[in-house]
Amino acid sequence: MKDIKILCVGKIKEKYFREGIEYYVRQIKKKYPVEVVECADEATPDKASETEELQIKDKEGRKLLQKIKEEDYVIALCIDGVHNSSLRWRERMQKRARLVSGSMVFVIGGSLGLSDAVVRRANEKLSFSAMTFPHQMMRMILCEQIAGVFAE
Repeated sequence: MKDIKILCVGKIKEKYFREGIEYYVRQIKKKYPVEVVECADEATPDKASETEELQIKDKEGRKLLQKIKEEDYVIALCIDGVHNSSLRWRERMQKRARLVSGSMVFVIGGSLGLSDAVVRRANEKLSFSAMTFPHQMMRMILCEQIAGVFAE
């Protein structure tokens, strides 16, 4: 693995989330290059139809896919992804890191989730919980878990 990328839809507005994410990113950078890349989210109208929501996810998905290279190993955060204990996930990610030639890319969608195209591109789907979390919080949780795997 040459580096770690965290691709996200939207910006972090809350200072406390930004500070938490920055803390964990600094921990990861002690061992691996890491980059957080934000793609602009699309405005979702109130009471958007299912078709409108799909169009928004597709547009956001195209932005995310432009940031992914062919040799990258992509992990999409999805509610229907695989659940792991922290220990099991750490073992899997450390093993995977030795095998990946490109970047290890973690993808977090916007408020509507990830497009089907992004999920299809992913090498695996990961879920931290069956519960839904705000994507700002999920970004911080992901950074903490990555730090636990790659910063020690």
